[in-house]
Amino acid sequence: MSQYFEIHPVTPQPRLVRRTVDILLAEGVIVYPTDTTYALGCRMGEKSAIDRIRQIRQLSERHNFTLACRDLSDIGTYAKVENNAFRLLKAHTPGPYTFLLPATSEVPRRLQHPKRKTIGIRVPDNPIAQAILDELGEPIMTTTLLLPGDEFPETEPGIIRERLEHQVDAVVDGGPGGLEPSTIVDLTGAAPEVLREGSGDPAAFA
Repeated sequence: MSQYFEIHPVTPQPRLVRRTVDILLAEGVIVYPTDTTYALGCRMGEKSAIDRIRQIRQLSERHNFTLACRDLSDIGTYAKVENNAFRLLKAHTPGPYTFLLPATSEVPRRLQHPKRKTIGIRVPDNPIAQAILDELGEPIMTTTLLLPGDEFPETEPGIIRERLEHQVDAVVDGGPGGLEPSTIVDLTGAAPEVLREGSGDPAAFA
């Protein structure tokens, strides 16, 4: 049975944030709100937790995971960022974008794209997500909460709890979630390339 934390969407309660982080530190899997959809998350080095997320979403070994980071200083640790890419990151973070970048050696190989050695990076503009990341002190391995057979991500925390209460360790209720995932932008080439249009404006990279 998963725990259920109702956290204020603007002023997150530190006690509940700490309890959420304690679950992550204990190799747990959480559902938490971002500035786009609800997401599944765990610590990036926890293989058993990552395997559980793969099972929940029925993901293949080739699925690209994303690291949710606090800010640009985190990004530099886990991704190789050239000057042009850094300017784009600075202009569009935090925000509803996921940026595909070359991974550094700090990123576990199983989280990287198997051929391109890249990693998705995002800085969610959501007070709850930011509070969890700040308390944890490291990125969260994350993926959109899009369950098998669903066309859109689930938006209601109560329904998420009903559907996943035996598969995750905590559901963080931060109010209704969004339907559109982040816009994915590939920054590994000569020019930015939008790989998926989502809630972030793709025209910003035209």
